[in-house]
Amino acid sequence: MHNIEKIIEIAMEMLSQFTQQYNDVFKKNHIKVLEAFRNNQVTDECFRGSTGYSYNDSGREVLNKVYAQIFKGEAALVSSHFASGTHTIYTGLNSLVNIGDKILVIAGNPYDTLYKAFTDKNSFINKRNIDLDILALNNSLRLDIDGFKRRNLTDYKLVLLQRSKGYSLRPSISIDEIKEVAFILKEKTPNTILFVDNCYGEFVEEREPLEVGADVIAGSLIKNPGGTLVSSGGYLIGSEKLVNMIADNFTVPGIGQEIGAVDGTTLRLMFQGLYLAPKAVEEAFYSSLYASLLFEALGYGTYPKSWDKRTDVVQAIAFKDKAKLIKFCQLIQAHSPVDSFVQPIPWLMPGYDHEVIMASGSFISGSSSELSADGPIREPYAAYLQGGISFHYSKYALDNIIKYF
Repeated sequence: MHNIEKIIEIAMEMLSQFTQQYNDVFKKNHIKVLEAFRNNQVTDECFRGSTGYSYNDSGREVLNKVYAQIFKGEAALVSSHFASGTHTIYTGLNSLVNIGDKILVIAGNPYDTLYKAFTDKNSFINKRNIDLDILALNNSLRLDIDGFKRRNLTDYKLVLLQRSKGYSLRPSISIDEIKEVAFILKEKTPNTILFVDNCYGEFVEEREPLEVGADVIAGSLIKNPGGTLVSSGGYLIGSEKLVNMIADNFTVPGIGQEIGAVDGTTLRLMFQGLYLAPKAVEEAFYSSLYASLLFEALGYGTYPKSWDKRTDVVQAIAFKDKAKLIKFCQLIQAHSPVDSFVQPIPWLMPGYDHEVIMASGSFISGSSSELSADGPIREPYAAYLQGGISFHYSKYALDNIIKYF
C-alpha cells in the first residue's frame, strides 16, 4: 500500500529543485517572444483579418515575420489552414522533393500518421518514385550517429528528423543532438536539406533547431506555439528559398503566401497564443515532470526519467497493462474541464494501424497543449501525457489519479 500523501510531498520537494535548473530557460524564451513582437511592430491592425483572396493582409505578413524572428529563420509560413501537424509536415516534404529523389528518415520510423501517409499508394513517395530510407535507432534507442556517418549522405535530397518520441519510448532528440547531425550532414553534403519535425519541442530549450543547422522546421499550432488558444493550423520556417517553395505548393506557384484569408478573431488568437506560448510550455513542462516523479515513486517506467534532460513536453508512462493504460486516460478525461463525464474508449482512428485511446477534455478539440493523454493499444501499453494550461490543474488531476495505481 503506497503512502500517497508522502509520495506527493516528496515529488513536490524534488520538483522545486528542478525549477531552479530550468527557470532561466523559460525566462529567456519569454523575452525572445516579446522582443519579436516589439521588433516587428505588432499593432491592433494586425488583428483585423481578411476575406476573399486576402491580398496585402498585414496581419498575416507580420505574424510570419514574428515567427521567423523567434525561431531564427529567414521566412515563415504560418497558417490556420493546415489541418494538423502531419498535414503541415507532409506539405513541406511534398514541396521539396522531386521524381527520383531520396529521403533519409533518422531516429527510426516517423510518427504513425506520417508513416502511414508515406506508405499510402497515393502519397508523393509512391507517385514520384521517391526512395525512402529509414535509419533505425542504436541499441540504446538513441540516434545511430555511427550509422549516419556511414551512409552515403550525398545520395539524399532531404534528411528528416522527428524531435519528439512519437508513440515510442526512445528519448526525444535534444538540440545538441540535432546540432551534431547537422554538422555531419553539412560537412559531407551542404545542399542536402535537414528537415526537423519540431512538434512538442518549441520553447523547451533555449535554442531551436534552425539555430544549430536545420534548414526547415515544422510544427502544429494546437501544440506548443498556439499557447492553448489557436483552434487549428501549423507553421513551416526556414530559409526564404525553401519556405517560398513550400508556399507555392501550399497555394499555387507564383502566388505563394500572397493569398490566404483568415478572420480577425483567429488571427488575433494566433498572435495571442504565440505570446502566451512560453508560459503554456512552462506549465506543461512542469506538469510532465511532476507526473514522472509520481509514477516513478509508484514503480512504473517513465520516459524520460525525472532526472533526464528534457527537450519536449511529452511524458510517457509505461503501464505494461492494457487495462491500466485505458484507466489512466479515462481518469485524465474525468479530471478535465470539458466532457469530464465522457469515458474515452480505444478506437481505430484515421491514420493509425492500432486502436488508440485519447483523452482530451479540452477547449480546442485534440489540443495537446491542454492536459491530455493518449496511447496506442499495443505493448508496452504506454500513455503519453502532455500539456496543461496550469500546473495546478495538472497537479490536482495527477494527485487524484495516482490513488488508483
